Amino acid sequence: MRKRIADDPAHYGKVIVTELHPPQLTEICPPGTADVVLSFRNVHNWMDAGTQQAQFDTFFKALKPGGVLGVVEHRAKPGTSLEETRKSGYVDEGYVKKLAATAGFRLEAESPINNNPKDTKDYPKGVWTLPPTLTLGDQDRAKYLAIGESDRMTLKFVKPR
Repeated sequence: MRKRIADDPAHYGKVIVTELHPPQLTEICPPGTADVVLSFRNVHNWMDAGTQQAQFDTFFKALKPGGVLGVVEHRAKPGTSLEETRKSGYVDEGYVKKLAATAGFRLEAESPINNNPKDTKDYPKGVWTLPPTLTLGDQDRAKYLAIGESDRMTLKFVKPR
């Protein structure tokens, strides 16, 4: 990705690539300067590492007032425990909203664009059973391809002005 950005500055503009690894590396840009932060299917990994709140706090610090945090994540059945999330990769939507609110964000919008009612969320290898990963390989492959990718929440949070 770095090469693609460097090779096409007219398209990508001024991009600064940084690292985020709480608790050591938590400044992804000068505080209050980012317009948008996007996260796709990461919250379950942060929960496994125990850094979920630090991630949301970092995004809040990075964004300007009025800045947007977009989160797409595999949606668990309500009340799914941290232990079950670690095994399945599915995250309770209410928990994601709580993490964002604790950091200071306001929920602005939700979209059904990534909803998948065919996803029953009860697979032997969790969300990784479904495409694109298909952890079980050819075992029940057609069944999992017919389900498609996971049911996902798509949330838009805003840092208050």
